[in-house]
Amino acid sequence: MGIGLGILLLVIGLILLFAIKEFPDAVQEVVDPGTVGWILVVAGVLALVLGLVMNKQRSTTTHVEERRDL
Repeated sequence: MGIGLGILLLVIGLILLFAIKEFPDAVQEVVDPGTVGWILVVAGVLALVLGLVMNKQRSTTTHVEERRDL
């Protein structure tokens, strides 16, 4: 989930930054879309990095089975 969410946030942030040139005035009065785009890009990169780190930790774990014969 972390990797997919990171990619989604990254794509939406980059679309807000570079693809959409004009926003309605009502939107720009409330919040700056460029700032929201940068926040989403940073959050997406962070989610990607954390997702990859968590997958790496999950793949390097070892399992030990303890058997007691009576």
